[in-house]
Amino acid sequence: MSLRASVLLLVLLPSLAVAEGQPAPSRDQILAAGWNVMQKAGYCSFITIGEDGHPQARIVDPLGPDLDSTIWLATNPLTRKVRQVRRDARATLLCFEPATSSYVTVLAKASIVTSAAEKARHWKTEWTPFYPGGARSNDVVLLRLTPSRMEVVSVARGLSPDPKTWLPLAVGFP
Repeated sequence: MSLRASVLLLVLLPSLAVAEGQPAPSRDQILAAGWNVMQKAGYCSFITIGEDGHPQARIVDPLGPDLDSTIWLATNPLTRKVRQVRRDARATLLCFEPATSSYVTVLAKASIVTSAAEKARHWKTEWTPFYPGGARSNDVVLLRLTPSRMEVVSVARGLSPDPKTWLPLAVGFP
């Protein structure tokens, strides 16, 4: 175990013990904390299944969630992630907020969106420098992430993992 991991455990473990006697947080509290962690994290890791079956991760700048919990990513249509999503729609988005050592993991189904109108509706201004043609360009597609499960660990927000197994709090999506 690295020194950094050991220090993180020493910081988190006292908080875990305090949280044991607390009532379980509601679904709404878990969702709110997860979305807040995602927003504060900014950049996240997007994981897809590679052609060889090995997970492939890369850094992305997500937009969302929408009211229906959809998360959006912009990418070049020629990237590996697009090929991988076409082959296997299972994907994971992992966002880490360093200031509070909080994280959210979103398991999702990814789909590719090429419609200019849909891209314009879900465009993040921060993406423009990477795609100078903007949302209407053929040099960009969106990936729509439809969550099936969210896991959250944020001791700072009162969401501690199981003290024995470290299993995070989780919610499912219909």
